[in-house]
Amino acid sequence: QVLARNTIEFATSDDLYDIHTEHNLGNLLADSFAYTVQNADTGDDHPVDVAIVPSGCVRDTFATGDITVEDVFNAYSLGIGADGIPGYPLISMYLTGAELKTGAEIDASVSDFMPSARLYISGLHFTYNPHRIILNKVIDCYMTDEKGSRSEIEDDKLYRVVCDLYSGQMLGAVTDVSYGILSVQPKFADGTPIEDIEDAIITADGREIKAWAAIAGYLDSLEDTDGDGISDMPEAYAAAQGRKVVKDSRAIGDLVKSPNKFAVIIIAAALVMLALVILFIVLIVRKCLQITAASL
Repeated sequence: QVLARNTIEFATSDDLYDIHTEHNLGNLLADSFAYTVQNADTGDDHPVDVAIVPSGCVRDTFATGDITVEDVFNAYSLGIGADGIPGYPLISMYLTGAELKTGAEIDASVSDFMPSARLYISGLHFTYNPHRIILNKVIDCYMTDEKGSRSEIEDDKLYRVVCDLYSGQMLGAVTDVSYGILSVQPKFADGTPIEDIEDAIITADGREIKAWAAIAGYLDSLEDTDGDGISDMPEAYAAAQGRKVVKDSRAIGDLVKSPNKFAVIIIAAALVMLALVILFIVLIVRKCLQITAASL
């Protein structure tokens, strides 16, 4: 089945791993998740605030021409759900605004060491400077609504986040890589922690919503602009949409302004280590002087 006709050159799956910036393929996939859950009867009427796609699940891109169901399955076919059917299911969880900012920092700081954790997002925009201190690379982070208007993130507010099962399982690995500094706790709508991430799997009509099927459904729903009965890829995906902006600056002001709590902790620890090294050197020098004086 042909789902859509495409005239846009999308980034490759390797690009999502290797080039740390926004990619139109990631935007398309994240939009697919948000659209599908938003328009499905899942039992949760709260709108989808953020949808996330990790590079670790993307296996292929979309060439120009016809995009078929087979193409979509090949692009996002990893995993299996609790139902035993191939394909990761989508999950729904709630994160605080502060945890959303941590998610942006995970992408900015951790994904260089863990490329499968590069994140592509719908609903959340952020800017980061790769030259800033680790865990303090994000310099701006905000939400956008359906009209594209900016809204500031409230740290204590719960936001609904949609992603695939792999992403939810990966949160623990990110916590381990960052030695617990970057910790994100998935929650239900009432704020109760999710202990088993499979409890967050989204179902509609008694069946899991598979990530690849969500992408297929989104492509099939796109507007038919030329009237031939087949959806057409929107031109909006031809260019970056400002979801992940890289500010490549080594200016001192850009490197040190607005430090977050992680930067304060790292700088404090570095100062303590420096003080201990200086003290050790002073003690060694003093001991050597004492030995020299005694020998004279």
